[in-house]
Amino acid sequence: MANIFQITDFLHPLDLGLLSHDEGYREGQVGKSIRVYDGEFPDLEEADLVLVGCGEARGHAAGHPDPSGPDAIRHQFYSLYYWHPDVRLADVGNIRQGASLQDTYAALRTVVAELLEAGKTVIILGGSHDLTLAQYEAYKSLNRIIEVTGIDALINLATDSPQKSQHFLMEMLTGEPNFIRHYNHIGFQSYFVHPHMLETMDKLRFDCFRLGHVKEYMDEMEPVIRNSNMVTIDMDAIQYAAAPSNYTSPNGLNGEEACTLTRYCGMSPELSSIGIYGYDLGSDLQQLTAKQIAQMIWYFVDGRHKGLTEALLHDRENFFEFHTAFAEVDTIFMQSKKTGRWWMQLPNRQFIACSYQDYLQASSNEIPERWLRAQERS
Repeated sequence: MANIFQITDFLHPLDLGLLSHDEGYREGQVGKSIRVYDGEFPDLEEADLVLVGCGEARGHAAGHPDPSGPDAIRHQFYSLYYWHPDVRLADVGNIRQGASLQDTYAALRTVVAELLEAGKTVIILGGSHDLTLAQYEAYKSLNRIIEVTGIDALINLATDSPQKSQHFLMEMLTGEPNFIRHYNHIGFQSYFVHPHMLETMDKLRFDCFRLGHVKEYMDEMEPVIRNSNMVTIDMDAIQYAAAPSNYTSPNGLNGEEACTLTRYCGMSPELSSIGIYGYDLGSDLQQLTAKQIAQMIWYFVDGRHKGLTEALLHDRENFFEFHTAFAEVDTIFMQSKKTGRWWMQLPNRQFIACSYQDYLQASSNEIPERWLRAQERS
């Protein structure tokens, strides 16, 4: 953990008095238990989840970084009650503003990479959605090949836009060398996406799930996220009623659905970073969006607590094992006795996350689409 102290050069410590509005936090609230960088850097040795704020917004418009955005989210999160003391929390403050957008990217990348290398799961409070690039580059700097899931109303491949936040995915998905094994996109709204763009994503074997499909088959998103190492969320994916700072669309995920997805993120044993971007304090109403994000983080912690109870796949006595065949392919499905989650075996004998629906399809001699897509990418 020695190198972890070097990241303080890139961070602003927090003022707990300002965060709590000088009222302090009650016993049992997150703010009473979380280890915070408020002058002295916290001991991260036992921390499981580490928060870092980055209010950088120059990639979205001609605006300026707003460090108060992440702090508004923190205040709401710290005010929630802390149900899972077995999931230990820390907060290392806010990324210092760089002279340029690239400088801020570099600072965020460095901080996230150091935390990942120390074995921490990182929660990033953004800032505009293009900060996803810095989040990804942290893995790239560590030479880690990863699976990424984005949750957004748009697919940010608009190379004709001057805003980095509108086309950062192009650089992330096509840049060389590339460390993305697979990309999933959850919750896109069709009227915002050119059909040819979706065709391109399909040719690349990336999986994209329309908003209506996500709402109807929410359970099917859990295996998608369980296979992911990194998740990036744009608050534009959430409907205006639940996140008033979102002025992209009146439609989207509702508040409960957004919390369900972040709970799935927390349950994933593979996931090591999640970024929640697109919060604009200036356009928020009574900090309702900040409260929504705070509750999404709370459910992420809840998911991590749930995930801690999961057994390892090689611990076979904790799983129900089902041997089945479809299209002349023999395979094995495993269901956890502890959480009820499913896995299926590929021909290379590796297991991937799947759902009960995949098992039912295989039992009916149909090839599960999830299995087929995984084979196409292998």
